[in-house]
Amino acid sequence: MTSASDRQPADARSDWEARIALRSDEDGTTTGTPQLAPPDDLVATAGVGHVQLRWSPVAGAVGYLVHRAPLRDGVPAGELTPIDHLGGDVLSVPDTWYVDTTGEAGETYAYAVAAVPEVTVTGPLGAPVHAAALLAGDAAPTVALRVDAAAEGVPLPRPWQPMIGSERLSQLLCTDTSGGREIGAELLAALRRIREEVGVESVRAHAIFHDDLAVYREVDGEPVLDFTGVDRVYDLLLSIGLRPVVEIGFLPHDLASDPEKTVFQYRGFISPPKDWQRWADLVRAFVAHLLERYGDTVLTWDFEVWNEANLEVFWSGTRDEWMRLYDVTAQAVKDVDPRIPVGGPSSAAAGWVDALLEHANRSGAPVDFVSTHTYGSPPLDLRPTLHRLGFPDARILWTEWGVTPTHFHPVNDGTSAATFLLSGMRSAAGRVDALSYWVASDHFEELGRPPRLLHGGFGLITVGGIAKPRYHALRMLAELGETELAVEASGDGADGLVQTWASRRADGSLAILVWASTLDQSKRDGDPALARQIRLAVEGAAGRTVTVTRLDREHGDVTTLADQLGVTDWPAEQQWDALRAADALLTEKVDARVRGGAAVVELLLPQPGAVLIEVAGS
Repeated sequence: MTSASDRQPADARSDWEARIALRSDEDGTTTGTPQLAPPDDLVATAGVGHVQLRWSPVAGAVGYLVHRAPLRDGVPAGELTPIDHLGGDVLSVPDTWYVDTTGEAGETYAYAVAAVPEVTVTGPLGAPVHAAALLAGDAAPTVALRVDAAAEGVPLPRPWQPMIGSERLSQLLCTDTSGGREIGAELLAALRRIREEVGVESVRAHAIFHDDLAVYREVDGEPVLDFTGVDRVYDLLLSIGLRPVVEIGFLPHDLASDPEKTVFQYRGFISPPKDWQRWADLVRAFVAHLLERYGDTVLTWDFEVWNEANLEVFWSGTRDEWMRLYDVTAQAVKDVDPRIPVGGPSSAAAGWVDALLEHANRSGAPVDFVSTHTYGSPPLDLRPTLHRLGFPDARILWTEWGVTPTHFHPVNDGTSAATFLLSGMRSAAGRVDALSYWVASDHFEELGRPPRLLHGGFGLITVGGIAKPRYHALRMLAELGETELAVEASGDGADGLVQTWASRRADGSLAILVWASTLDQSKRDGDPALARQIRLAVEGAAGRTVTVTRLDREHGDVTTLADQLGVTDWPAEQQWDALRAADALLTEKVDARVRGGAAVVELLLPQPGAVLIEVAGS
């Protein structure tokens, strides 16, 4: 496989990373941020290849930051520092557990945890505890799981279903080719596939006001509006059963106060508007047009103000200027119909959430939903923030989320990103309204068009329409039933390294997901010490047919197959045929042992790896 540096256009990533700095002088910290005590009951459990930490929740925390230092002569050898699992973004985690696979097996470390009340604020560390990951033996440890097929259960949340990310929608009209494939047609096909196979309901994309859709221009100093291009792309989305999430931005050239300030190769204009009234008039006319053309369905569309203004690369103005943009834009939307939902801050790294809500409390601006982004970790728990700042009923939309914020990163293409996706969706279930993976297709050209088939692109589906492991993970999630069932788990790695999601469908059949995962991206190619023998007992299912669908580096991983085929840049036609033939996970019937009234399945689960175990109805 090629290296990360081989997978990127020349100089593209270095230029991007030089510009994508958070505004350190305007990071969104607010005067009302509480100081939180650390958890006082941290426990570290040594397992083969990992250490699992657990603690009790701290009221008001949106997450927790795990720190570590080597232990020497019974004391930490230096300051305890946050564990970097190489996600490239927010290191805090929302759950009250953490699996550390970044250390050396057999070496003892001191661990401590701090509560996080707001993404830029970390509380004091609690008392440290000590543990060392165990060395691997000859056989993988066993994790025992038990599910009761007849249990009452609860409704199963589906945070992946409301939304997916996409390249800007103007690309749906593009007849150019990338890798010999027509861009617009393949992008539409990828979105259709995700709608049909995963059940995703809406699409978020940048740059609806970009000049390639010709929405706004000035002639003799007067505004001229034309929504024909928007109509064409929205009509295409609606024709395949998807609705848009309307990210309001970027600026048209003729309305930008500084047209030299742009982002991406397609040059989205990122300065404040030169005329605030004309900006408001544009937004108002745009929303009115949508309501007139599409009717009351527009009342179900979310209107999001801008994208990641807390990054200099996306907003050249100040934070106060963006707050003004929010006020003006939100009011213009509500002027058309107060029932249309509007929100933000659509920020990078969970920033400016507190700042927007405190500002809205002062200005009276509406906030129907809070939206933000993060990469490399599960999304933080924003519910305490919304309650603290007086917006308990606002919905929570993570309108971008993924395994890495870095373009052209090899982690995007392999199986470890799939198990990351499963872990994040499991964590978010029941506490977010949408967790939108960024993005649907590798027809995505913020930093240029894809240079080869496997270039570490953000897409779930490659150029050429081949599913990556992350897409297969979404398909597995879509197979879960309506009722969530409890899982009893025990053994080395249970409820941490090995995670589960069990369900019952309306016809009485069961779908049970089991996966081995770590946030540690140094293990993206797998670690034999983290493999586990799984023994699943399904009570009340003796004699039923059981099938297994595997996703790991040998099953459903396009990078493995491409290596076997000798694919370098773009596949030859016979290689395309072989890749397309493998573009689905295989399901096999397995012989389940009967123990009492239970069906018992045993299998080896590699890391990274996932398995969907389905049990027929009675």
